[in-house]
Amino acid sequence: MLKQRLQQKLLQKLSPQQIQLMKLLQLPTLLLEQRIKEEIEENPALEEGVEDEYEEFEESQADDFDDDFDPDEKDFDEPENDPDNEFDISDYIEDDEIPNYKLSANNTSADDEHKEIPMSSSFSFQEHLLSQLGLRDLSEQEEIVAQHIIGNIDDAGYLQRDIHSLIDDLAFSLNINTNFKEVLGMLRVIQEFDPPGVGARDLQECLLLQIRRKTPRTPSLENATVLLEKNFNDFTKKHYQKIQKKYNFTDEDLKDAIDEILKLNPKPGNTLTESGRSAQYVVPDFIVSGTNGDLELSLNSRNAPELRISRTYTDMLETMAGNKTKGNPREKEAMMFVKQKLDGAKWFIDAIRQRQNTLLVTMEAILEFQKEYFLTGDETRIRPMILKDIADIVQLDISTISRVANSKYVQTPYGTFLLKTLFSESLQNEEGEEVSTREVKKILQDCIGAENKTKPLTDEQLTKILKDKGYNIARRTVAKYREQLNIPVARLRKELV
Repeated sequence: MLKQRLQQKLLQKLSPQQIQLMKLLQLPTLLLEQRIKEEIEENPALEEGVEDEYEEFEESQADDFDDDFDPDEKDFDEPENDPDNEFDISDYIEDDEIPNYKLSANNTSADDEHKEIPMSSSFSFQEHLLSQLGLRDLSEQEEIVAQHIIGNIDDAGYLQRDIHSLIDDLAFSLNINTNFKEVLGMLRVIQEFDPPGVGARDLQECLLLQIRRKTPRTPSLENATVLLEKNFNDFTKKHYQKIQKKYNFTDEDLKDAIDEILKLNPKPGNTLTESGRSAQYVVPDFIVSGTNGDLELSLNSRNAPELRISRTYTDMLETMAGNKTKGNPREKEAMMFVKQKLDGAKWFIDAIRQRQNTLLVTMEAILEFQKEYFLTGDETRIRPMILKDIADIVQLDISTISRVANSKYVQTPYGTFLLKTLFSESLQNEEGEEVSTREVKKILQDCIGAENKTKPLTDEQLTKILKDKGYNIARRTVAKYREQLNIPVARLRKELV
């Protein structure tokens, strides 16, 4: 049975502008540039302009735009003077006394010399293999099979699919019936190509392909082949005593064999020039410089693009508003479209500006919090800092600070690194002082770097060293920090003299 009743609810919803700001806030510099280009392509009312080319879109009253604007209103005759019309044309017309809306100053001119780094082009890794394939005398089907195999080899030189999958691919996509023997035969042909080790299906096969092509055959090469072919697992786990006992290897024999293996390339595809590949650069979002004990913070200019409202669209809206045509549905639709584009451009510019302010305020708080580290570059000076510490200082939500810290880079005199690496938990030393876990990790890293590689320090020994330095932490915590630093256990760090 249906009933009517009153309910009172308290809801919290994000406006489209807030959602847009949150999305822009978490973007790093390069992705922000791409996002701005996409917005300019989608919204013709948003433009990149020169300083004196266009006038500003007035922003003080545009926030009052009513989303419930009715396109079926009776007339648009002089709406700026109509008190019954919620749309005010003055919200969209510029004030000549207000300077151009810009987010940054352009200190360059047309006479400035712009230098670009030249990039050379070259064959891709697959093209290099295909050029060698053309030198072989193969049938038409064998050549197609070989080309398909090369197409499944990654840039490191490894075959990414098993032979049975390749057979199915050839049957379904190219209508070629083949068998395991034929595909394996073509793979063996490709494995004879340069660089040595190409076409391998795993690391063991890659190293074996390289070691077998080395000449002249010396005892150390033969011993290395035995290690890779018959004792690969024991070798990777550094069970040297077990290997020596099994094959009666002396310490010198084992060391010579390992030296031969260490000369091999685990990723043969990387031996080719990488000039033809896309270079990946880290673009910092913040730049910190120190002068006479003072720190200076600046935002990367790429985070401050020059954006403005299109003068063409504001003129178009003014013309439509002054048009005496009444009750024309097409005229109303066009006017509604122009208004939506102008509002969208204004919201986007405001979001970019708020993003800059949030980035600067957050980074200034981090800079002040970690001032000793930024002045000295000593990682042991990093104070324990969590997201809540910065959120309390700048009076923003923790999720906002997280969006700023993630995927943002800061350039300092001591290197460029992720901003989130400055955040760390705290622990207490024997004196009761709170120290950062980064400080403990740095000490742990230095201890392992200075250890005797023939007798590397175990986790228990590292725990004792840290306790002697005043850091009372458990062995499992030392193991966790070691794994976070990508440092293997003592047995895998052992080296032969």
